[in-house]
Order: sequence, then C-alpha cells, then structure tokens
Amino acid sequence: MLHCLVLFSSQIIAKTQKYGPKEFTVENKWTAIVAAYEPEIKAIDHAFSKLDDAQITETITIKGVKYQLGTYKGEPIVIFTTGISVPNAAMTMQMALDYFPIDRVVMMGIAGAINPEFQPGDIAIPERWYFHDESVYVNPDKKEAGEFILPDYYEAALARYKARELKDPHAPKYENYGFIHPEEMAVVKEGWDTPKQMPYFTATPELIELTKKAVAAVSPIKMPSGHPIQIKVGGNGVTGSVFLDNADYRQWLQRVYTAQVSEMESAAVGQVCFINDVDWVIIRSISDLAGGQQGKNVENVFDGIASGTGTKLMIGLLDQIVNL
Repeated sequence: MLHCLVLFSSQIIAKTQKYGPKEFTVENKWTAIVAAYEPEIKAIDHAFSKLDDAQITETITIKGVKYQLGTYKGEPIVIFTTGISVPNAAMTMQMALDYFPIDRVVMMGIAGAINPEFQPGDIAIPERWYFHDESVYVNPDKKEAGEFILPDYYEAALARYKARELKDPHAPKYENYGFIHPEEMAVVKEGWDTPKQMPYFTATPELIELTKKAVAAVSPIKMPSGHPIQIKVGGNGVTGSVFLDNADYRQWLQRVYTAQVSEMESAAVGQVCFINDVDWVIIRSISDLAGGQQGKNVENVFDGIASGTGTKLMIGLLDQIVNL
C-alpha cells in the first residue's frame, strides 16, 4: 500500500512538472517594467536610451508580445506592453510571470482623472485598484418608479457588501447607475478552498513606501511649459474595459469608489500579481479629466507628455528599488 502511495505521488509530481509553468529558482529575480500602449512604452524606451546604466541586451517576441530584456544599474529587468484593456492586461501579465523569473512589477501609464483637482501631467500612485464595470444589468420595475428588478443572488450580495462597509473603510459605497448595478468578481488563489469576492487589490506596501521616497528624492517634475506637476501617492484607482468620457459617470465613480483616476488595465495587473504573490505598484499620469472637457476629448494631446512625466517618477522608483 505504501509503495502504491509513493508511486501515485511521484506520478502527480511528474505530471505537474510536465504540464505546469516553469518554476524559477534564480536568487536575483527580475523587475518587470510594464506599460499598456505605444506612447507609454516609447517614453520608457526613450528614457532608457539616454541612461548609461540602463541596457537592453536582448529582445524576444512570444505569442506576438515583445519583451526587452536587460539591466538597470546592474539589476535584471524585462520591459513589455500589456496591450490596452482588461483581457489583454491579464493575459500578457500572466504570460510574463510564466515565462520569466519576475518578482516585482512596476507599471507606468496614463489615466483619466476622476478627481478634478488633477491636471494633465500630474501623477497618481493609488494604493488600491477596483474594477468599476463588473455589473448586473437589470430591467426597471414597472410597478414602482425608480426601482429595478434584482436577481435574488444579487440582493444577497448587496447585503454582504453593506455589512462589509461597516468593517472596511475602503469598501465601495455601492449604488446603481441607472439600470447598471455594480458587482464584484470572485477570485481564487493557491491555498484557498473556494473563490472569494474581492472589492479591490492593494499595491505592495513596501513599493508604495519606496514610491514616496522616490517622490522626495527626484528633481521637481515639470510640464514642457515649466509648470510643476502634482504627485499624489495613495487613494484609489478604478479599472474597466471602458474609455471613460462622461462627466456624470465620473462623478458616480468618485462617490462609489472615492476614485482618483480611471483607466483600463491596472486592476487586472494587480489581480494577476496578487494571485501569483508578486509585488506590484502602478504609476498613472493624467492625460485628461474624464468627460470634463467642452466638446471632443483631447487626451491624445497630452498622452505623450503625461507618459514623460510618469517615466521620470518611474526611474526614481527604480533607483529606490536598486538601493534595496
């Protein structure tokens, strides 16, 4: 019987080794430097090209994703773009963690401001990231004006959400946006028996503290006009598969999530890092006030400039990481 158990265990291990992703045993694991799309990665590549202590030694493409491998001040790095929106961010982030010995992720990119105190070029480094468009779409109640017909499971979920608000100061204060009723996805990871609903993902506290040190250490970051930018470390960001250009919905996000910024990838990156026990932090530079303009949105005017201001802080954060 013991022989059978040993044989069975060895077969399980063999299958795991055969089918599972690569397990990395290197001591000095890598920092991933991540952006979502072209103007952001261009700003990072441009900054690295001007630094004597930053080198790209190899570029490889896997399943269409380009990975730049190299070092920053002697520490190993990999630079890549996730692609825009939640599915791309989740897919490429998990791919990178499966292919490379990454133990830390620093993402930089642009975002639309939710907090109207932000101006283009300003920088937000939220501590928590929420999915804002995980939702239930329901019919109105024809018998009662202003009410909606909610599924039983969602009414039960709402009761749990309300109970959580009493215990967690960062819990969303859910309210519907017309027929759209916000919901939370269920997440599972190693060591959990069942999936759990999670309202947000929290950036690694150590990296948040290092970001604060970077803010204090870097030279003042300014717009091309010479105007100094504002940098805010802390608070909340929201992610959804939505290009947000509506002022009323922006105000709803501020009420429900106390959000500072909105974009399309960060919560997905945070979730993948959480599941894989990888440290992470995300820097977001402001390209526009979401839906706050008169007429057509002009975020494209500032996306390159905002990517530049964010890259300057990102380099300062890498310096703090190297100092560790």
